[in-house]
Amino acid sequence: MSEPRLRVLSLGAGVQSTALLLLSAEGRLPRLDAAVFSDTGWEPKAVYEHLDRLEQEVARPAGIPVIRTGGGNIRSDALDPGHRFASMPLFVRNLDGTVGMIRRQCTDEYKLKKIKREVRTLLGYPGRARVPAGVFAEQWVGISTDEFTRAKDSGIRYAVNRHPLLELDWARTDCLRYLARNNWASTPKSACIGCPFHSNAHWRHMRDHQPEEWADAVAFDHAIRAGGARGNANGSPLRGQAFLHRSCLPLDKAPIDRVTPHEWGQRQGSLLDLLADQEDDAQPVGCSPWTCRSEDPEAEGMAA
Repeated sequence: MSEPRLRVLSLGAGVQSTALLLLSAEGRLPRLDAAVFSDTGWEPKAVYEHLDRLEQEVARPAGIPVIRTGGGNIRSDALDPGHRFASMPLFVRNLDGTVGMIRRQCTDEYKLKKIKREVRTLLGYPGRARVPAGVFAEQWVGISTDEFTRAKDSGIRYAVNRHPLLELDWARTDCLRYLARNNWASTPKSACIGCPFHSNAHWRHMRDHQPEEWADAVAFDHAIRAGGARGNANGSPLRGQAFLHRSCLPLDKAPIDRVTPHEWGQRQGSLLDLLADQEDDAQPVGCSPWTCRSEDPEAEGMAA
């Protein structure tokens, strides 16, 4: 394969992608030409504040432009009857009492398509201009060794995914240690406020430490009981009721204080890892454009 024209970081602004940006700025990894943050418009306040600091203190001094995609807010789009809504994977209690999920389109619409568009533009082929064969960007994705099964190709020839953390043999705890040594221990996890794939631990953390965002998620949960607003306006209402929590109960009444078996499993580990991860344990699990949480065991389970 020929050399990439550009190196671009898919910047979710969570632990792994933040570590990659710092490693590039420090010179331990090749210099990035850009970092792309795909904004759904509904990230927690802490993520936007972290992104601002990251841009000012790391990216800009290293000459790495941070590109923030725009043009949409997944929360308002879902409640707007006049707007096309790329469906979130809401849990649905069907009329016969069974539980299912709405097909997930949000990651592709609000993240992946925007990243692909920016990469094409950076390569010099905006819009629908054809990217010549052999012209491509090396696209860095923050996947560590503890989630290596998520490492996949991008599926497009002009953006070839690379996973530098796997090459370094770094686990998430290695990233946490590195960030702590460099005064970035407060790095948050990036995920939409109302993502249905949040674990009970995530919802608890939001309820107990982020009351405004918890109230926002609870209000949204009540508002989407009949599904997306456009479907209802067009005469295609949801057959059943939609919920953010897998118990198919209103979020403020859902059993989020229950510690699931998957969460207990995550708490196991060596003393060294537990100490390194002690602050991180209280935080919710994040999401990045190329590693949607739908693949997590807890996210897949629908039992309360």
